[in-house]
Amino acid sequence: DFTFYGGIYRDVHILIVPHSHFALGNHGAPALRVTPEVSDDLHSAAVTVEAACENTPDGTEVLFAIEGVGEQTAAVQGGKAVTVFHMENVHLWDGVADPYLYSVAASLPDGDAVAVNFGCRKIAFKPDTGFWLNGRNVRLVGAARHQDRAGLGNALTAAEHEEDMQILRDMGANTVRLAHYQHAQYFYDLCDKYGLVAWAEIPYITEHMPEATANTLSQMEELVTQNYNHPSIICWGLSNEITVTTGVTEDLTANHRLLNDLCHRLDATRPTTMAHAFMLDPNDPFVQLPDICSYNLYYGWYLGELQQNDEFFDTFHKNHPDRVIGLSEFGADANPAYQSARPERGDWSESYQAVYHEHMLKMWSERPYIWAMHVWNGFDFGADGRGEGGKPGQNQKGLVTFDRKTKKDAYFIYKAYLSSDPFVHLCGRRYAHRTESQTEIKVYSNQPRVTLFVDGKEFAAQAGDKIFKFIVPISGTHEIKAVAGSCTDCMTITKADKPDPTYRAEGQVENWFDKPEELMKEGYYSIMDSMETLQKSPAANKLLSSLMVKASNAYG
Repeated sequence: DFTFYGGIYRDVHILIVPHSHFALGNHGAPALRVTPEVSDDLHSAAVTVEAACENTPDGTEVLFAIEGVGEQTAAVQGGKAVTVFHMENVHLWDGVADPYLYSVAASLPDGDAVAVNFGCRKIAFKPDTGFWLNGRNVRLVGAARHQDRAGLGNALTAAEHEEDMQILRDMGANTVRLAHYQHAQYFYDLCDKYGLVAWAEIPYITEHMPEATANTLSQMEELVTQNYNHPSIICWGLSNEITVTTGVTEDLTANHRLLNDLCHRLDATRPTTMAHAFMLDPNDPFVQLPDICSYNLYYGWYLGELQQNDEFFDTFHKNHPDRVIGLSEFGADANPAYQSARPERGDWSESYQAVYHEHMLKMWSERPYIWAMHVWNGFDFGADGRGEGGKPGQNQKGLVTFDRKTKKDAYFIYKAYLSSDPFVHLCGRRYAHRTESQTEIKVYSNQPRVTLFVDGKEFAAQAGDKIFKFIVPISGTHEIKAVAGSCTDCMTITKADKPDPTYRAEGQVENWFDKPEELMKEGYYSIMDSMETLQKSPAANKLLSSLMVKASNAYG
């Protein structure tokens, strides 16, 4: 459910080196591998630096230097030189609070030299409290990111990568899921620089192919070895919704065990994870295969009600109190042109997307055991197979549009929860023509009090927490202004005689749940039955799985 682009779309470099040089052939990985081990009291660190060399005789001295720390030498043995720096009063890489980076360089007598950045940090995951960084419990909330952009495809320059990072930072995000493939080194570097905790994964998605096992292992080895030094990366993703097509099979499970073991062999410092499809039974042993896990849930969008997200996590945590659980995908498509005074699931309106994410943030805030929550998606992205919601070829679950020019209202409810930078935002500015005689004016802010002005006069003031709602009579064209501290936001609305047809998506889907009595027939299953009930019947479970495959292929 995302567009594949062709061609070379990242920088290409020609490297010229002496005969004796630092290794270039290790799966594209840097020649320097840095492993910091921070002490329990967080005051010191033992930093092991390994330099891989080619055409370099044993006994050749490699000079290592950490900027601001000192220099050490080590002799090459079997193509590798290893040294350990013991650092006191270590300056920790502390996420968005203080993403401090060290730099280590190595040089050979023949003149070749390499350098990499690294960070010293201590991570942990706990079933009841989620993610811990440097002895501090950190609630991780952010977004998944696809790397493409309108008019550019995947061929981004540094400027586009930096803009994406800035948009996430302005929202207050402290984590990003880099789906569903290996991203540009430049963006991993930006995560290190700005402190966003990152989930990295390979493109092992939706359908397990037995003949591709070697390919998954090769890609995982490249991902881990190339990105080992990035302090921002805190887990390796084995797969995404891989059970959608076939369910859990013996071969699929074996493939994941190989990937899991490979990650542990290549990197003993980070856990493995998976993004499970919402139809995968949480009690299936496959869920427990990685070190930590997350689910992709779409209750309140593709099916069911928003409250079912809450119920899912409460049930999972009750039944599996020793497991670390997160929310790796959730979202609702929204075309900013579509608006509604009565938003509902499936209307593709900006209005419903905002209501959806209000619920999801409240759900998350009440459950400290969720180790991370990643919105699907930070940005609309290319999905060539899609044709709904007024924008063919796009998945519109982004909080920001494909061209990055429009931040949807839902973006600002995340800012209200996550950002400490004062702001106020009026929702519904694109809902300019309103037929109701009294309309809801909704305001998001991280300030404790909002005052609303209508046509230059104070209308009302409210004390509140993130979401402020005012009911305002309208009769003509009105200037609306929200004030919170020193922050202001303005918009114009007009009383309309009839609904604006551009505010609604064509081909609205009839809500099946409006007529439950027609669905409750003796001896039959229906959409009123829970997935748990359906999965108990082999025939119903087989049909359900086939329907989910079709739904995933169509909507994802």
